[in-house]
Amino acid sequence: MAWIGLSDTGGCVLNPAGLTAGEMPKGQGATQRQMPQGTIMLETRLSPDGRPQSLLSYQRSHPWHSGFSLHSLPDGGLAVASSLGDHVAHGVLHHDGAGRTDVLRISYSWSVPEGWGRLTVERPEGPSCVTITLKAPPPMMMEDLHHMLRDPLRRSMDADVIFAALSDRIEPVGPTPTLSLATPVAAAGGYRTASTLQRGDLVYTPSGDLVPVLQTVRRTVPARGNFAPVRLRAPYFGLQQDIIVGPEQRLMISGSEVEYLFGAEAALASAGHMINGVSAMRCDAHLLVSYVQVVLPKHEAVLAAGCAVESLYIGRLRRDPVGLAASILCDVSRGALPEHARVSYPVLKHFEAVTLADHRAA
Repeated sequence: MAWIGLSDTGGCVLNPAGLTAGEMPKGQGATQRQMPQGTIMLETRLSPDGRPQSLLSYQRSHPWHSGFSLHSLPDGGLAVASSLGDHVAHGVLHHDGAGRTDVLRISYSWSVPEGWGRLTVERPEGPSCVTITLKAPPPMMMEDLHHMLRDPLRRSMDADVIFAALSDRIEPVGPTPTLSLATPVAAAGGYRTASTLQRGDLVYTPSGDLVPVLQTVRRTVPARGNFAPVRLRAPYFGLQQDIIVGPEQRLMISGSEVEYLFGAEAALASAGHMINGVSAMRCDAHLLVSYVQVVLPKHEAVLAAGCAVESLYIGRLRRDPVGLAASILCDVSRGALPEHARVSYPVLKHFEAVTLADHRAA
């Protein structure tokens, strides 16, 4: 399994058998079984005026005492607490509070068998990832999680929360794939769907060079917020056919208007920033979406249906044993990973990408 619960403004779905199994059959309520491990993930906007927020909280006193709370603090920190009976774990994570209207992805994971918990905050549009570890967190009760996600009368969730999701696994943090599985990628011998690429395959860069695939990664995530799929439409962006990508997938865009507007031969723009209803638009999505991506030696771009798109950027993750162990590349030896230099092209801000997208769609 993995993702078993999802709650947003459109409602909530919860099924211990997995979200792919649909809504839990009527008459089958939440059980009193414990979840010894799992992840609660949410995306939220923080208050621009710095007010404290109760992002997600729940308490009960009968027939057992339990609770969970996640609060944003005025100083830019996050406070988490999880309790079951007399067993309590809590911690405070301090992160850069600049640009408080930005979206944050917050993940609380716990593993009772291994005796640790983890609170992580990420900015989906950047490489920033800050983590604290909690000692010996308690398990969580499925019935509590049921009420916390599904019952607005028994839980508190701030209006700025975009979605909250529940997994029965320890979900990775850090670099994440953003190409749909069916994306055609230019490779030696012809286009290949991204899901079929393997370590050792050769793929084309926009300059026409062939480079080897060092690793491939795949992940299934809630199709909400900064995971919600985006359709890029042909013939815009040099596309030969429409493709579907994650909002965080960055396109390498070149041309005279890029040189004129941004003073560079090429620039990187997030697909989510290019949405204008013409060249890029939101897709109708189910509960979950699967993405894949390749790791290349020097973070080269690849050609996806003729459009230059960024491969997975991992920076110096191999030098960070803790970050690597928490990432989607945790099973890859450090010696098998490259080091990526800082991105050499300017990364467009939201308003810059909108300006460019409108200019090209005109």
